[in-house]
Amino acid sequence: MADSKLSLKIYIMYMNRRSRPGQKAIRHIDLEVRDGELLAIVGASGCGKSTLLNIMCGMIQPTGGEVRIDGESISSGQHRIGYISQTDTLLPWRKIEENVALGLEIEGVSKKDRLDRARQMMEMSGLAGFEKMYPYELSGGMRKRAVIIRALIQNPDIIFMDEPFGPLDVFTRESLQKEILKMWGERKNTIVYITHDIAEAITLADRIILLSRRPSVIKNEYVVDIKRPRIIEECKYDPGSLNWRSRSGRISKTSYARKIWSGRRRWIRQN
Repeated sequence: MADSKLSLKIYIMYMNRRSRPGQKAIRHIDLEVRDGELLAIVGASGCGKSTLLNIMCGMIQPTGGEVRIDGESISSGQHRIGYISQTDTLLPWRKIEENVALGLEIEGVSKKDRLDRARQMMEMSGLAGFEKMYPYELSGGMRKRAVIIRALIQNPDIIFMDEPFGPLDVFTRESLQKEILKMWGERKNTIVYITHDIAEAITLADRIILLSRRPSVIKNEYVVDIKRPRIIEECKYDPGSLNWRSRSGRISKTSYARKIWSGRRRWIRQN
């Protein structure tokens, strides 16, 4: 990972939805993501989570405001960015090792070096022996694991993830959650993670941002005080270790956090 300390600040006034010109998807976001932090963003369906993530990583230009990393615009190209989407983005005509090494190929790394690094990453993530296979020959979980290490192989400063485990079964999802935490613990990349699953957010994140309904603003922040490594079952049934922080910086009693779990998605929809 790069030596520079990351400070990602977002000042987005609003973003027009393409499908409905003039309708605001995001009203105002003012957010800082700390170096090495794993930040989860949650909210009701359609509230603008993916729109916000795409603005943060530079894929969409906001109609107002800016995104900066270490004081530099996200569009400056000064930092390495990793992106993992909801969909399967492996190239079907390439072998898995070639897919994993794609970013290094674009950077001009020699074929031998990039494939050696790809094979090393595949071995670390449990994909050893599948290097010569094509995406259609792998399960959904294995393909997603290949997508994740493809994003990690360039050692990005910050990784953006947009509900990467959405279509996967619960067992594969939990396995990949552990894999993400393992890799993050070794590398300490900054990760911004979109999810609609509260248990997943608590399992993975240092801090959780709750977005309001569209046009979205930051409704609340939650600091996750559960020690790592975390066990997902404990995160589901022991919400008392989650502290609530308002935008003014006040910390409430932990009993307030139980509202998250008493209503789960229903509570998020109400906000």
